[in-house]
Amino acid sequence: MKRRAFILAFGGAAAVPSVLWPLAARAQQQAVIPVIGFLHSQSPEPYAEMMRGFRQGLKDSGYIEGENLTIEYRWANNEMDRLPALSADLVRRRVAVIATGGGAVPALAAKAATTTIPIVFTAGYDPVGRGLVASLARPGGNLTGINIFVVEVLAKRLELLRELVPGAARVAVLVNPAEAANTEITLRDVDAAARRFGLQVRVLKADTNDEINAAFESMGRERPEALFVGVTPFFIARRVQLVQLAAFHRLPAAYPLRDFAEAGGLISYGSKLADAYRQVGVYTGRILKGAKPEDLPVVQSSKFELVVNRQTAKMLGLSIPATLLATADEVIE
Repeated sequence: MKRRAFILAFGGAAAVPSVLWPLAARAQQQAVIPVIGFLHSQSPEPYAEMMRGFRQGLKDSGYIEGENLTIEYRWANNEMDRLPALSADLVRRRVAVIATGGGAVPALAAKAATTTIPIVFTAGYDPVGRGLVASLARPGGNLTGINIFVVEVLAKRLELLRELVPGAARVAVLVNPAEAANTEITLRDVDAAARRFGLQVRVLKADTNDEINAAFESMGRERPEALFVGVTPFFIARRVQLVQLAAFHRLPAAYPLRDFAEAGGLISYGSKLADAYRQVGVYTGRILKGAKPEDLPVVQSSKFELVVNRQTAKMLGLSIPATLLATADEVIE
């Protein structure tokens, strides 16, 4: 009797795990939520729309923050020398992927910190020339990302500004010296385009709020007929300050992204940055599902948009040419 009871007890004990083990295994798998890192050169507030695009891209790939994904954010707040330490911290936390924004500098910092963790970047120009990838079609290594062509459209943006202000002879160009490689290419291309259009260029540099104010004080004294704002994450983060100062000094200005026109800037022409961040989210999700960066070609941003702020044009006493209105993707009234 005791022997039979023992056998039944043993059999019952063995039977229970055979049913529960698959359930326990599934529960354990569900409990393992991937963790990714997000590294950016600026602060989060001015990039809210871009971050919505990034999270939408993750969602399109099946990942929702707080449900089946955790994101570790690292923002450098324009203190570029912090990026190596922030990158190293993400590596120590063994995140599954590092997504970067705010130019090539964060991506380069992440690349220096790890050769194994996949990295998905946004780059304003020439990811090959910056040493991020071996080629666009075959990135190689542990990096891939989005090329948003913010520099390649400089000549077109200057041409649009000239069309809006046909009498302009002197144009101020505002650049960020901290983005040395970006600034070099910006000045090279703007100078070539300015010579073609018969424009004189006055270069001003700013990397802090005070330097932005000082640059506009110089413009107030020298009175150029127009302003060309170079593309840099720092200027994107300070777009409201830039737009307000341009309005105060009654300077017609051309900007690289629609966010400036939405803030009151006269005209913008460039890539759709929120869409670029969405594609970063998509690539991050694909890598979480097993894709390798070396097999994901660098995406060439193909969505460009021209936005004109009619209200600002009226304030400046400018007439918007009908041809410009016809080609604009959006006219802000």
